[in-house]
Amino acid sequence: MLPLTRICAIQGSGLLSPMAGQTVRIRGVVTGHARKGYFVQDPVGSKDPLVSDAVFVYSPRQKARVGLHLELEGRVLDYVKGDNGRPTTQLKAFEAKLLPGTAPSIEPVWLTAEFLPDDEEELARVLNGLEAMLVGIPKDSTFVAPSNPFGDYVCAPPGLSGTRTARGGVVIDPARPHRWLPGFRMLNYDRAPVVNVGATLLSPVIGPLNYRSEAYQIVARGTIEVDDTRPVVHPKASLTSDGEGITILALNGFNLDVHVERAHAVRDPDRDIDDDLLYGRFEMLAGAIVDEAGAPDIVALQEIQDNDGAELSSVVDASETYKQLIKDVKRLGGPSYRWADIPPEVDADGGQPGGNIRNGYLYNPQRVELRRKSMRRLGDGTAAFEGSRKPLLARFEVLGQDLDIVVVNVHLASKRHQNSVFAPQRPGFDAKEETRVAQARIIRAAVDEVQQAGLDYYVTGDFNDFEFSPTLRALCGDDSVNMVETLPQSERYDYNHRGQLQVLMHGVVSKRAFDAGAVEYEVLHGNELNGVDPGGMGGKASDHAYVLARVCVGRQARTKAV
Repeated sequence: MLPLTRICAIQGSGLLSPMAGQTVRIRGVVTGHARKGYFVQDPVGSKDPLVSDAVFVYSPRQKARVGLHLELEGRVLDYVKGDNGRPTTQLKAFEAKLLPGTAPSIEPVWLTAEFLPDDEEELARVLNGLEAMLVGIPKDSTFVAPSNPFGDYVCAPPGLSGTRTARGGVVIDPARPHRWLPGFRMLNYDRAPVVNVGATLLSPVIGPLNYRSEAYQIVARGTIEVDDTRPVVHPKASLTSDGEGITILALNGFNLDVHVERAHAVRDPDRDIDDDLLYGRFEMLAGAIVDEAGAPDIVALQEIQDNDGAELSSVVDASETYKQLIKDVKRLGGPSYRWADIPPEVDADGGQPGGNIRNGYLYNPQRVELRRKSMRRLGDGTAAFEGSRKPLLARFEVLGQDLDIVVVNVHLASKRHQNSVFAPQRPGFDAKEETRVAQARIIRAAVDEVQQAGLDYYVTGDFNDFEFSPTLRALCGDDSVNMVETLPQSERYDYNHRGQLQVLMHGVVSKRAFDAGAVEYEVLHGNELNGVDPGGMGGKASDHAYVLARVCVGRQARTKAV
């Protein structure tokens, strides 16, 4: 009989198991289920904190009941997903025999604030030693990520250190940006509640610690009790448009399109078919523009798809997508916006295959007028923007003031390619960081031209990077200000990534304009905090909060003259 510790001794170390392919016989207690099998744990164990005493049994068709004490015979195998995937050791069972007597009880390891190391390397070693073992999140923990369609949740145990929001959310720490927070998945959506950030866990969550999607996550057993009596309030903007200042909203459309894709016309029917009209996403985005942001003069949009969505075709025109959004804005009492963009070449700018996403604008012709000959894409033909969304520069005249402002709408290279902190090679490495820095320098060169022309500017959109990143430093230099950094630390977030609140949307202005008090900035928190129904067909308007600026064009020049 082989101890489980022998099989799992190097599990999670980034190495393949030397026992892979061998047939073994083990004993263990069933501690939980995943979709393709179940977990067994040695009730005695090795007492080595860096070595797991449990293993996942690959058995898609038959799952043993939790609590059974089994003797298993099977073949050891390594499962690796992706080029830089971290190997996990599994057992493909041939035979399972119930052992006589009462099964030994197994106590979970509690993932408390005191137990989890702050050091990321040490944390990885600790979690490696717990892989597949029974663990728990204590009651009174705070939910720091909203529920999603897949039944995923993330909690902060009581006493967790770091910057916290008024609702209890965890703001990213520049000193440890890859911090891991305990999370779990509910496989039964009927038992998975809708949860907002700030809700309280009233009962412990217990289950095996699974490694999936490049991170650790508990496979929760049974049901959970939650206190979520505080609804997320979607605030209305405090910044308003008036005779002196114009308002500019940055809004990520989250692959918005008006078309229901046909299965035969997309690359992946499981991922590439949606109905944004049926899901109400146009109406939700219109509500964000009108009800929350107060119908800004300019809306800088990202992730606008073409008229046939993710279908693989020669279509790049997005006019119907804009028209539907404008129609819903008007129906909610908003202005009759006009739209503008420069469409990409077919499948040249990245994003969802076939979607041809781009940056675009809505603008209120009663407040501003687009100088269409000024509009241009930045970075065309450069290596930095090859296969990446191009920033859209546009010059707007502020009506009634005879003054112009240049807006640059960006969507930089994705962080999707970043290695997990648990990756076996170069953990945490961001392969696109150098690309984003190079993109920022190209935008910076355009901003220099704008400054030399004596014009105000506002650079906004989805930068896919943090305020403390080399990307934003390269863009801002010494003579520009990122308005995000003027906010309190606890307010600097627009995106929730596995429980860490962080800034990916920014607003950059000249230091002269900032010193003159010509710019105000706010994040309309709410969308990134409220949960959706696990297993439901709907979703959110966007995966970001909405960011708004008020710019008093020309104020710094008037201040200097005085």
